[in-house]
Amino acid sequence: MSTATTTPPTPAQHVPLSVRPPGTGYRRFKNRAATVVLTGAMILAMIPLFLIIFEVTRRGIGVVNLEFFTATEPPPRREGGGYAAGFFGTLYIMALAVAMSIPFGIATAVYIVEFGPNRLTGAIRFFTDVMTGIPSIFVGLFVYGLLVIGWGAMGFGTFVGAVAIAVMMLPIVTRSAEEMLRLVPDEIRNASYGLGARKWQTIVHTVLPAAAPGLTTGSMLAIARGIGETAPLLLTAFGTGIIVTAFQGSPQGAVPMQLYRGAAQPFEAGIDRAWGAALCLFLLVLLFTVIARWIGSRASVGK
Repeated sequence: MSTATTTPPTPAQHVPLSVRPPGTGYRRFKNRAATVVLTGAMILAMIPLFLIIFEVTRRGIGVVNLEFFTATEPPPRREGGGYAAGFFGTLYIMALAVAMSIPFGIATAVYIVEFGPNRLTGAIRFFTDVMTGIPSIFVGLFVYGLLVIGWGAMGFGTFVGAVAIAVMMLPIVTRSAEEMLRLVPDEIRNASYGLGARKWQTIVHTVLPAAAPGLTTGSMLAIARGIGETAPLLLTAFGTGIIVTAFQGSPQGAVPMQLYRGAAQPFEAGIDRAWGAALCLFLLVLLFTVIARWIGSRASVGK
């Protein structure tokens, strides 16, 4: 009876780190080539942004001063003046739009996350996604047909303009709030239930505070989107060059509308004021975006 003997495998020979395996140079070349291509693509994508920022700043910085925020718009030929009516109208409309869209959007997201899934939440999510991609002019036409010349023939004014902006902001608030609420761990909810809290108490006192930074970030981004909309306001607020405090029934001004009409003028003074309004809108949108990013980063650090 023969016994087979097996020889133990020889250990792999150690390769010093200074010795490059075959193909290393080619892989490094591909890595560097991909880095160069991606960096170049990023630079090309940022060139239009920097050109826009440079041109808007160059043309608008000489117009923006205290008078620009406190004086009304003069005739197109006359220099000076400002967009006080537009700034007042924008703040008025946005205040109403925020009051309508953010609470309703967060409440909708709470229902989707905390009481779903069911057929109704699926339909809500579907229509929210559809509303996100609808052009803003369609929203203006909808509100125009429904409120301006529709139910009660309310006419142009601040309220119908705020409704149009709120419709634009609502899907952004809802989708962002839904994602933030889903990030809240279920352990927090179960701990609240274990302490005897009811569902509404868990939502109000546990879930919403935990998701508050994310909800604030989404709301800021929605405000930044709504503050620069023009098409819905042309069909609802209509626009004016004087300060209007009426809630409804009188055309209301807004910076985007004054910018649009000022840029369409053939007079240099009116075009200069439009460049100043463009710079102010850009700074407002940038401010809300930076605040949203700052809140999001603070929330991440806190976790």
